[in-house]
Amino acid sequence: MIEAFFFRQRKAILFLFIPLLSLCMHWHIFKTDLVGYHVWRQTQTQNTILSFYREDFNILKPRISNRGNGSGIFRMEFPIMQWGIACFYKIFGDHLIITRILSFIIGLFSIWGIYLLLYNIFKIHRLALFGAWCFNFSPVFYYYTLNPMPDNLALCLSIYGMAFFFKWIENPEYVYAIWSAAFISLSVLSKMPFVVYIGGIVVYLLMNIRKIGINSFIKIGLIFFAILFLPALWYVKVVGTWQGNGIVTGVLSAGKQDISNLLDILQGNLISILPELLINYGSLLFFFAGFFLLFSSKKYRHPLFPLFFGWGISVLLYFLFEMNMINTVHDYYMFPFLPLIFIIVGYGAEKLISHPKKILRIVSVAALCILPITAFLRADHRWNTIDPGFNANLLTYKNDLQNILPDNKLCVVGNDESSCIWFYYINKKGWAFDNDWLDEKSLKEMISQGAAYLYTDSKKVQQDTGIKSCIDRLILQRGDVCVYALKQATLQY
Repeated sequence: MIEAFFFRQRKAILFLFIPLLSLCMHWHIFKTDLVGYHVWRQTQTQNTILSFYREDFNILKPRISNRGNGSGIFRMEFPIMQWGIACFYKIFGDHLIITRILSFIIGLFSIWGIYLLLYNIFKIHRLALFGAWCFNFSPVFYYYTLNPMPDNLALCLSIYGMAFFFKWIENPEYVYAIWSAAFISLSVLSKMPFVVYIGGIVVYLLMNIRKIGINSFIKIGLIFFAILFLPALWYVKVVGTWQGNGIVTGVLSAGKQDISNLLDILQGNLISILPELLINYGSLLFFFAGFFLLFSSKKYRHPLFPLFFGWGISVLLYFLFEMNMINTVHDYYMFPFLPLIFIIVGYGAEKLISHPKKILRIVSVAALCILPITAFLRADHRWNTIDPGFNANLLTYKNDLQNILPDNKLCVVGNDESSCIWFYYINKKGWAFDNDWLDEKSLKEMISQGAAYLYTDSKKVQQDTGIKSCIDRLILQRGDVCVYALKQATLQY
């Protein structure tokens, strides 16, 4: 009965029920400003979107707001998502809800992609549906799917890249290999760590040269090489400009960080991040069952096992290399793990729900039903407007702080460790400082370069005698955020 129901209703569940349920659960967030966990990265992404919309629509020139009086051009990941969202801003105007909606749509395509991936692997519709349902309620996916993060698009594209590669294995027409390479290439452009997905493909091709044939092996290799040349070219050009970025050097930049600290990070990810945020406690039963059943049934002898092995090892090596950067904080860095995790979860769910023992079927259906609740309870509090992850006065008085000055005025802002959040909320460009480090000499240098105003909540900076000598007058105070006109600046009111 259960199997027949899921088979008949799978399209309605996948394309109607899941999107509507997720929409209802996220409804109160669509009009919420950027707050909460990793708001730093969210505002950085949104600032880039706005720079494309307001300044220069050239996709090769993404800009940051912490630019002084310079152009602000700073290239990290290729800004496919940022530029794409800016296209809609060009049509509909500057509204954060556009970013929210498009991020949500990307998330829906990720869910549908997981379904396609699982079906292409197992050829069982209900298994694919269970995996897609569980994936949708991974707390880390549930949270970020409405936030402006390029990782969302990279994850979505990588899922389709692997789905088409499995389709090519089943039906070795070159068009599927081209689609696979194209999706993975765009994924890597969107976020470099997803290049590790190539590991599984390379291992599979090398282990199956005889089966594929040397001519096909060379052609497939050339297809992937040619299409992946674009992201390789981009990152070779831009990585050298990432000054002080620990992502590139990984654990090699850990310095005096000892082994015990790295082991603590590993432990934190294993006992907290993995079960609680990546999988969801409600899906743990399926994950452990899937892992056990895959090995107890000796699936490691399956012809596809080298692909999964290479894929898994590549993702694991990525984690070990970036462990000190990921720590137990940057949970979105763990996105490359999600497809592999939910392949196991989907397999485990299907086996338990079709198990001869009635009690296992009942418990499994109950586990599926509680997933929306556990995901909501774990993730919803992250959108906290009372404690937004920065000075709440920026959120409360956003309009006042923006409207007191023309948008083209260069400003000094802080304390802002992110160098992004304050600029997003005041809608200005200029210089950011943190830890009260601003001094008279630095401020005078900024003034000489065009700084006209100072936004700050730092009491130490405001009370510094040298800083006071650079201030003309206080023009606005909202909470502990003060806006000062700087001397030698041209005031226009």
